[in-house]
Amino acid sequence: MTFKPARLLLALVAIASAPAFAQNLAVVNGKAIPSSRADAVVKQAVAQGQGADTPQLREAVKKDLIAREVLAQEAVKLGLDKSADVKQALENTRQSIVVQALARDYIAKHPVADADIKAEYDKFIKTQGDKEYHVRHILTENEADAKAAIAKIKGGAKFEEVAKTASKDSGSAANGGDLDWATPASLPPEFGAAVTALQKGAVTETPVKTQAGYHVIKVDDVRAAKLPTLDEVKPQIQQALAERKLQAFQEELVKKAKIQ
Repeated sequence: MTFKPARLLLALVAIASAPAFAQNLAVVNGKAIPSSRADAVVKQAVAQGQGADTPQLREAVKKDLIAREVLAQEAVKLGLDKSADVKQALENTRQSIVVQALARDYIAKHPVADADIKAEYDKFIKTQGDKEYHVRHILTENEADAKAAIAKIKGGAKFEEVAKTASKDSGSAANGGDLDWATPASLPPEFGAAVTALQKGAVTETPVKTQAGYHVIKVDDVRAAKLPTLDEVKPQIQQALAERKLQAFQEELVKKAKIQ
């Protein structure tokens, strides 16, 4: 697999601060490029699925590292590293690196507990509910039109046919107002509450107002909700809780800082 230069550049930036060791990959105009830098790039490339650790990949990395060093030396020779824009960019990069290091250090010392992950998962399951509803709706711009649609259905018209002509929701009207299966938590609050109050096959007696307009709702079917297991969502929950910890840590540091 070809190692793409753009991705290689990102990898190089990510390991730019790696420590130098005695063994060198090459020496460019008297300046050494440590082998450890190439090892880090290769490791990151393999982790990102850009290929296996092969002689071809290592040769590509070596060539790019050498070319990068040559270009960097030329830029310094021209004094470009002294420009205000470059200095600011370097400072931004330095700051980014140390902030990321702080974040890793903080999470390593304050890991997300399995009990917290389980509690968050239980909260998620509770808000989702244990049922899914196959829902149809007719969306109108005003209450009068919604009431007129309800009257037609009560008069014997099929919900699906009324939806095709009366609904302003172009995405579902052609399919008889079909919104497919959904949990109440995934719907607007007023809509979700109306859905849970309906029995299978029932239609709302009065229009339901949301920010989108006025709805006439029908529940085609009800089934047990197919919710993800804890193992399936554990990585996402762990990441979200870690970010929450970091946010709280940041806010606490800002509070303590002397800001003028």
